[in-house]
Amino acid sequence: MVTAVVILDHKLAIQYANPAAEALLNRSQNKLKNLAFEIVFSNSSIDNERLRQVMVTGQEFTDSDVLLHIAGSHQFTAEITVSSVEFDRQSHILLEFKKIDQQKQISIEVFQQQQWESARDLIRGLAHEIKNPLGGLRGAAQLLHKELSSGQQEYTSMIIEQADRLTNLVDRLLGPNQLPNMTKQNIHLVLEKVNQLVSFNNPKKIKFIRDYDPSIPDVEFDQEKMQQAILNIVNNAVQAVEDSSHIYFKTRVTSNQTINGKRIKLSAQISIIDHGPGIPPHIQDTLFYPMVSGRPNGTGLGLSIAQTLVNQHKGKLSCDSYPGRTEFTILLPLTEENFNDN
Repeated sequence: MVTAVVILDHKLAIQYANPAAEALLNRSQNKLKNLAFEIVFSNSSIDNERLRQVMVTGQEFTDSDVLLHIAGSHQFTAEITVSSVEFDRQSHILLEFKKIDQQKQISIEVFQQQQWESARDLIRGLAHEIKNPLGGLRGAAQLLHKELSSGQQEYTSMIIEQADRLTNLVDRLLGPNQLPNMTKQNIHLVLEKVNQLVSFNNPKKIKFIRDYDPSIPDVEFDQEKMQQAILNIVNNAVQAVEDSSHIYFKTRVTSNQTINGKRIKLSAQISIIDHGPGIPPHIQDTLFYPMVSGRPNGTGLGLSIAQTLVNQHKGKLSCDSYPGRTEFTILLPLTEENFNDN
């Protein structure tokens, strides 16, 4: 059976686990036998009282989104069906688990991608509407500037200066609009360039630690755009961590990843990891939207631009963050040709 099955006795101790359950729980049936449910599934959203009710009433239930913590190991989200069964004239509880982490993650990523694209299109529409009157405002100020005496030109100069500043902001909101110039290159050359740039200007004395996988083949990407995307992420990490902290550059080849709703057999994974305070939970779902920032003086454009640049490479930019650890991950698809060329 693909479905994981666990049987509990009237004391809610495990009496049986099929091979699928053994794999899911990372324990053999011999090690699971006679362990209490609450010991194996610590901090579960299904408590003992709810299980006892099933045994008393015989009324089964299904919960499609249960977070299960496996004590001392891992956690996962599952669809769980709980029913009452009888063996040897004694009532038992039958638990059926279907792990849904992957499906749930795909749904979340598709939704977030749609939301990000909608927000980006809205911002671009607003930006274009702002640029048109700004151009007229600046042109009128320039004409007026020529008509005024030198003592009065400071006012028109201020109008022109602020119009230019707003135009620059709008251009940044619009993001990069040129298609990437794709060439096959070693991704570590870009990481080394970013490492060099941030090391030159490093008042916090941060140590940049590189953990590279030399087996990664050359990848097709635009060197300048990919450098900008990674640099934006690293600059965010630098601003978030304390003095003398460590920031890690890590690369790996990873398999069976979902990128923009498609299953990708092999991909190059670039991770930027820091041990700072983490990203506030209330902005994690909108982190890559324009104008969203966790810092009081942040513009909220760096990660939005990085997301756009990675998307232009048909890749995926994601973030996993909690207090004490933040990891930004870039996935770039690989093909068998990448390995054959090497």
